[in-house]
Amino acid sequence: MSHLIVGTCGHIDHGKTALIKALNGFEGDTLKEEKARGITIDLSFSSLGNGEKNISFIDVPGHEKLVKHMISGAFSFDAVLIAVSAAEGVMPQTLEHMEILKLLGVREALLIVTKKDLVPETALAAVSAQIEEQVAGFGFNLLGTLAVSIYDAASVEAVKKQLFSLPARPKAEANFFRLYVDRVFSLRGVGTVVTGSVLGKPVSLKDTLFICNTESPCRIRNIQVHNEDVSKAELSSRVALNLAGVNAKEIKRGYLLSKKGYLRGFRSIDIFFETLGREKLRHNRNYTLYIGAMHSEVKVTLFEGKEHAASGFATLKSRSNIFSIYGEKLILREGNRTVAGAKVLNPVADPLRRKQKLALLEALKSEDFPQVYRVLIEAHKQGLGLVSSAQRFALSHEEAIAQATVLKNVFVDEKALVVYPLETQAGLAEQIGAVYEKNRYALLSVSSIRLRMPWASEGLIASAFGILEKKGVLKAEGNLYKNAKVTEETASFLEVRILERLKKEDAAPSAPFNLYDDLDIDRKSGDRVLKALCVQKSVVRLSHNLFICAGSLGKIVLKMRRIIQNDGYIEIANFKAHHPLSRKYLVAYLEYLDSFSDIRKEGNRRFSTSL
Repeated sequence: MSHLIVGTCGHIDHGKTALIKALNGFEGDTLKEEKARGITIDLSFSSLGNGEKNISFIDVPGHEKLVKHMISGAFSFDAVLIAVSAAEGVMPQTLEHMEILKLLGVREALLIVTKKDLVPETALAAVSAQIEEQVAGFGFNLLGTLAVSIYDAASVEAVKKQLFSLPARPKAEANFFRLYVDRVFSLRGVGTVVTGSVLGKPVSLKDTLFICNTESPCRIRNIQVHNEDVSKAELSSRVALNLAGVNAKEIKRGYLLSKKGYLRGFRSIDIFFETLGREKLRHNRNYTLYIGAMHSEVKVTLFEGKEHAASGFATLKSRSNIFSIYGEKLILREGNRTVAGAKVLNPVADPLRRKQKLALLEALKSEDFPQVYRVLIEAHKQGLGLVSSAQRFALSHEEAIAQATVLKNVFVDEKALVVYPLETQAGLAEQIGAVYEKNRYALLSVSSIRLRMPWASEGLIASAFGILEKKGVLKAEGNLYKNAKVTEETASFLEVRILERLKKEDAAPSAPFNLYDDLDIDRKSGDRVLKALCVQKSVVRLSHNLFICAGSLGKIVLKMRRIIQNDGYIEIANFKAHHPLSRKYLVAYLEYLDSFSDIRKEGNRRFSTSL
């Protein structure tokens, strides 16, 4: 079954809610205040299905003071029913609704001329044509104009038929699940319930979700689509999610649910805006941002040094994180005025120079992703990560990699999802080569270089080793690389080097990892060699990270026995007085002394039973 979200728009008392009730029998105005006043105050949700298509209705309030509620519903519309009373024609709130829908990119529309019974039949065609002419100026893809009376069953049935023929609006954000919370409540015996419209990929029972605004996880206990339990909710479904692991008081209207790892929030985002009519967006002025079901105060910073503009690039700065994706539409209002609509170009705060930022925004505006990559690669020499491509470019990982492969002079690590300029690859190869020039017995691997340079992906490091191997500088032995000029057997020369180093360090040997790093030896290889030296009894392991040359340990034991002979006992204090080592060494050597049969320990002191 396909799903479609259809909203209403129109002036107060033009029959939007009555039309929905005529279509599906749903009484949308449920709040006491709504029923008393005869108007829709908040969003109202219902559905209509025919077995093949499920249409979710979002009935929005028509009063000018309730536009903020209208916006929070309209962002998810696939299509809209524009309701205009035949008796009154297009009114101010209808105009503002249509302006907002245009800014949000809603194009598919049905024009419903309501209350046709209030005008003479002979005048209805002319009235409908006049209304259609006014609506046409807003750029809708008008799929039909229908005159309706809720008292005329045939006209209502015609609307139903037209609704089921509506095409679904493709959503650019189909790479991952998102849901803006438009209602949250708690039910006794059920727990926390949130409602919203599914954006992106489906969500399933028992999925773990991430509440972006609080950075906390929760689990789906149950899913309902229009009061029916389902195991999965698809794109453009209106859903109620019963959540486990979170209290209803911890979630607010406008919060965003997604899967962990897909969305990051930032206190600034970059947009391209267009104002309404004669409105201007002003530099360094505060506006109210409406994005999804969320709204917050932001400061607008215009580019190009302008004090005000009717269109252009701008940065929105907020006191709280904004979770947005590339291409997402938003509205900017000042008081009760809708000032501008905008498209998110850069949802990720990036420390770019002004010239770079402008070049990036120009490329993003024209959806020239190869150029976008060029700008970002120039700014990020240590690699452009594509892990967040769904948020940053509305591209899946596969699509993001495909865009990168058309570029020249780059290395693309498809596994790590990072793009590097070739100069970075060459520079890394040069750095690795310098290690072998300084230490001809270096024995490194991809993982050992990764520890030194965590910004470099395994694929990039492997390619750098490949360059050096191709040049004949290095020779591969399994996952290790040795100097091509070194002919000695690897294990033998490693044993010699590690043992020499331990002899030199004597009573204060380095921890193994520090030892390997100083000698430019791969850590896993170093561990194997150190283990072999212990088997040979050339080295003794005293604790997890303390390995000492057997000869050095023997000398320390003799010194400890002399202290016992002179002082009658040995403990930390008199041991340190003779040998100013750190406590970790002193404790380890004293514990080793305990292994001798003629040594007796009483408290913290050791005595010799042979004295």
